[in-house]
Amino acid sequence: MLRPLTALLIATAATACQTAAPPRLSAAETSALQAAVAAETRTAANRARDVYRNPAATLAFFGVKPSDTVVEIWPGGGWYTEILAPYLASGGGTLYLAAPEWGRSGITKLKQANAGLYGGLQIVDFPVFDGKAAEVPAGSVDAVLTFRNVHNWRMGYRRDDKADYSADAFRQIYAMLKPGGVLGIEDHRLPESADLERERKSGYIKTSTVVRLAEQAGFKLAGSSEINANPKDTADWPDGVWTLPPSFALKDKDRAKYAAIGESDRMTLKFVKPR
Repeated sequence: MLRPLTALLIATAATACQTAAPPRLSAAETSALQAAVAAETRTAANRARDVYRNPAATLAFFGVKPSDTVVEIWPGGGWYTEILAPYLASGGGTLYLAAPEWGRSGITKLKQANAGLYGGLQIVDFPVFDGKAAEVPAGSVDAVLTFRNVHNWRMGYRRDDKADYSADAFRQIYAMLKPGGVLGIEDHRLPESADLERERKSGYIKTSTVVRLAEQAGFKLAGSSEINANPKDTADWPDGVWTLPPSFALKDKDRAKYAAIGESDRMTLKFVKPR
């Protein structure tokens, strides 16, 4: 049986999904987004994963415009950066890449590969715990996007004490955004019936947990989408989400089986900072 709070959060998410429509992009904005997805500057390996990640539909759902100031939190190898950089450049927008020092190797490789496209991107720290690092100016951003990262903060990833710092992360994101600004989240979805241990170790996270963290920081849920859903993923694999592609944690063991399942089942949630 679901606890009352969990049930309420799920009901809230379902209602938002049914009633909230993300702002439509104009024809010109849609064309610019499609051009960025099709850009020759994207690597072939990244293009091959569009079938699982649906970037054009995802960014359109979040309502990201090419004139926006956007923060991409923890860009990793730059999968979405390859799309966001040309898209925002086409409309005079600004892209911040927010990552700790240890998480910038992908950014460095992008800059080395194409200084003209990526060289001018602004790099800041995230999360900030000491108050001394480079931060995004408060109240300056139209949209903050993060793809498959909230579970890492929940797991205490890369902290020696493994402490959950997800609440701090959401508070810092809230401070970056302008009133009315959007937080777009995509993450590996854990069934609501799963226990806490699986959420802390599997790489999956419950939708209700993400909604709770966002609402505690002050956000309002504006909508959810099944754009990145995968019903083949049961979220109970031997090595967690990393069992599936692209990680293939078990290497050649049952590789064909996991390749046929594809990348994980993912929630896609849109939050708004109240005006």
